Amino acid sequence: MARRMASRVRVLLAAAAVPLLLWLVLPMVSNGASSSTIQHRITSKQAQIRAKKGHEQVLSTDIAAYTSHINALEGDITVLQGRQVRLQSDLDAKRLQLAKIQGDLRAERLRLIRLKAKLAEAKRQLAARLVQLYKSDRADIVTVVLNAHGMQDLIESADFMRRISDQDGRILDRVKIAKAESEQSAAHLAKLEKQAQAIALSIQQRRDEVIRVKGQLVERQQVAQRARADKAGALASTRSQRHHLEDDVAALQRQQQRIAARIQAAAARAAGGAATGPAGPIRQGSGGLIWPVNGPITSPFCESRAWESCHPGIDIGVPSGTPIRAAAAGRVVLMQGEASSGGYGNFTCIQHSATMSTCYAHQSRFATSMGASVSQGQVIGYTGCTGRCFGPHLHFEVRINGSVVNPMNYL
Repeated sequence: MARRMASRVRVLLAAAAVPLLLWLVLPMVSNGASSSTIQHRITSKQAQIRAKKGHEQVLSTDIAAYTSHINALEGDITVLQGRQVRLQSDLDAKRLQLAKIQGDLRAERLRLIRLKAKLAEAKRQLAARLVQLYKSDRADIVTVVLNAHGMQDLIESADFMRRISDQDGRILDRVKIAKAESEQSAAHLAKLEKQAQAIALSIQQRRDEVIRVKGQLVERQQVAQRARADKAGALASTRSQRHHLEDDVAALQRQQQRIAARIQAAAARAAGGAATGPAGPIRQGSGGLIWPVNGPITSPFCESRAWESCHPGIDIGVPSGTPIRAAAAGRVVLMQGEASSGGYGNFTCIQHSATMSTCYAHQSRFATSMGASVSQGQVIGYTGCTGRCFGPHLHFEVRINGSVVNPMNYL
């Protein structure tokens, strides 16, 4: 009877001591920041992170739209470049044509100079012959000459033509031919000059068109580059801000884990945890599994993070070295060290049935072996912070047919 009374007193004293110890520990471990305050800050920053992610999605959509627009512009640029090549080819052809015409002009000008010299010589010979006729006292010829109204009238005078000698006729023929050739050459020269001017104008127009096309190419490229650079800069800035927020959340979660671990350790000591074994009291779940460790959930299932879109399990905050219990009886089918498991650190998986298995990550050390059969509640390892983690905790997964599912459906 006395022993029962003593046991009841110890239980009552332990129950009374727990709130007192919690009240004493909280200020010490939080340095003025309670777990609820930290959680409020975490929630606020997570809301900011979601807003940043939404902004990133909008910017990514805008960048995709600009990329599509840039691709369309590049198609237009390709068309314009083809047109530019054709214009340059036409321009080169026109330049060759103009060079040929300019050569013809030079040749025609030389020919015209020679014809003019030939005409001048014929006129000189004709004048000399007229003087000779005058001196020979052939009055009838002189009369015809004096009555003529110019050289053309004299040449076309039938009476004059009948009176001159054969030699005089040859002189007149040379004059007429030289004059006709001179007129024809002058007309051809004028035609060539007009054609050269037209070609020069066409070349100038095509050259201006090439310059305009090049300007359009440069302008479109600059517009596309500026648009994409602006959006890319905004996206980079938003991502950087989100990463800073995620770092803040991770730091707050580490602080919260430390507080929770200190509170749990103090509560276990006050309640006489040694009586329930080194792993602490067993926390029975409602879905057939027991909790592998007894602590608060610091990261829920499928939480979105900077390095993963869906966190494949839950994180339970406990101090480093906390014993890890098997959530159900089964056989150890996977054990990997930190070097081979990557972000999981020291990692153990237990097969419970043909379809269900559970996995335990970030262990400081193992307490079982590969292929071992374990019972529900048996210690299989100890918590730590191996692999990718931000503080001591247990990463716990439930897998059905190898695929991760929400552990809360089984706890």
